[in-house]
Amino acid sequence: MAKYGEGDKRWIVEERPDGANVHNWHWAETDCLPWSKMFFTKSLSDLTILDGQGNLRIKTKKVEKVDGEAYVNIRKGKVIPGYEISLSVSWEGEAKDGEGETLLKAEGNLEIPYISDENADEDPEVKVTVKDEGPIGKALKEAMLAKGKPLVLEKVRDFVQAMAKGGPVKDELEAKKSAPKTNTTTSNSNSTAVSKEKVGVEKEPKKEVEKEGKKGFKTITMSEKFNCRAKDMYEILMDENRWKGFTQSNARISKEVGGQFSIFDGSVTGINLELQEGKLIAQRWRFGSWPDGIDSTVRLVFNEPESGVTIIKLTHSNVPEEDRYGNATVVENTERGWRDLIFNKIRAVFGFGI
Repeated sequence: MAKYGEGDKRWIVEERPDGANVHNWHWAETDCLPWSKMFFTKSLSDLTILDGQGNLRIKTKKVEKVDGEAYVNIRKGKVIPGYEISLSVSWEGEAKDGEGETLLKAEGNLEIPYISDENADEDPEVKVTVKDEGPIGKALKEAMLAKGKPLVLEKVRDFVQAMAKGGPVKDELEAKKSAPKTNTTTSNSNSTAVSKEKVGVEKEPKKEVEKEGKKGFKTITMSEKFNCRAKDMYEILMDENRWKGFTQSNARISKEVGGQFSIFDGSVTGINLELQEGKLIAQRWRFGSWPDGIDSTVRLVFNEPESGVTIIKLTHSNVPEEDRYGNATVVENTERGWRDLIFNKIRAVFGFGI
């Protein structure tokens, strides 16, 4: 994750005299660490875990620290969150006997060492410690893990969803969306007419794209050249052992039409729709972080214009713009995955680079 304030100057918007970022075309970046501290302080302080069940009383005391960095980038109205933070929460517990007499009062700490946007679809690690390591202290610790951990992770998921919606700039974004649009005019009628003609010409291809795709979904297209035969590339992409080799992750791949596959340790699953050796791979793809019921379609067309040179044309359609957590980076991450984790890895591992 790029550090806050160190973005590429070509994309980070410079301040204008009027303070405007027209159409949010450039990156508008907001530091969200102070807001994140307030969020966790409010949601994790003085939180009741057990209130007498099993003669135990446990609650959090306060958020001791929230370290790291968090920011939200806005471009063309899209929210792109980024964060890598750790937090620590103090807690206290009391164990009583059957007659209500206190057996032990103990204090401890709950730590989450790593909360990251890259792992937004996974629950982070939670560590619980107690100062009194005796039998009753350990019982309080185990109760905190069993009952407190799920409550804390629920608050973390709330944070992930809040960041996906814009964090501290959510209200500002919603206000912009609901604001009425105003029409602008120009005094030069001739230039206006020319401008309208240009708009008409330029918008025509866009309409065709909108007709082809569903709202909320995008199509990724790429053309990649490799120094190898088409059948070699086909075999690599359909062989699970070679997938394991160049991705360094588990893979299960059927070579039959209608057969299933699972790659990147199960993060991507799907079915073979059409297979033509050395010519075509068509598959249904689904990422585990996508909303339920959403599948995309992958078509890899192999062309060998000359012996030993292969061009692969990728069309990955029906890719959702957001994952199940509201993160609007699905298309960007999927395109980068094809380029960096598949095509470039194959070039590096098998020596097919051009």
